[in-house]
Amino acid sequence: MSQSEAAQLVVVISGPSGAGKDTVIGAALDLDPSLAKVATAKTRAPRPGEIEGVHHVFLRDEEFDRWVADGAFLEYVEIYGHRSGVPRAAVEDLLSQGKTPILRTDIQGARTLRERLDDPLLVFVTAPDLESLERRMRSRAAETESEIVARLAEAEAELAEADWFDLVIVNQDESHDDAAQQLVRAIAAARARGNHPR
Repeated sequence: MSQSEAAQLVVVISGPSGAGKDTVIGAALDLDPSLAKVATAKTRAPRPGEIEGVHHVFLRDEEFDRWVADGAFLEYVEIYGHRSGVPRAAVEDLLSQGKTPILRTDIQGARTLRERLDDPLLVFVTAPDLESLERRMRSRAAETESEIVARLAEAEAELAEADWFDLVIVNQDESHDDAAQQLVRAIAAARARGNHPR
């Protein structure tokens, strides 16, 4: 990224599966039109309701390999049996338009982006408890039982990582709007400061 683009705020959102990260991001986009979610690249099949280029960019394995070879990702990782990456060009395009990009990634990706971006705002979104996470995973009916078990085990490890994020938002079951408002306020405060202490 250019020096001017790197100086602009980028928001990195992570947290356990089932926390409602996409719902919170969607509500935040409705509240602040200067925000824009970057569609991550995925090698898995789309879930019901997911739209190509909006929720994710869906790539075949060989396409993903080509993007990696071309240096097209800010970060990428294999998780839950598929690969996921943050397209560099999408972030740069949004910054050039004066938008604040929101990157949704896993914990490992957030750690990588913390090193590669110029002072990103790191936000950890979680649910009130593990029971809420499990209920949300089951309600979306997108994973097998074994995948749910694996994601819940991963969630316990991810929750232990929350303390190095700039902000932790607990997304209550019925208050996605409150979580989105917390996110928008935090972004506005980070923009006003021009940077934020770790």
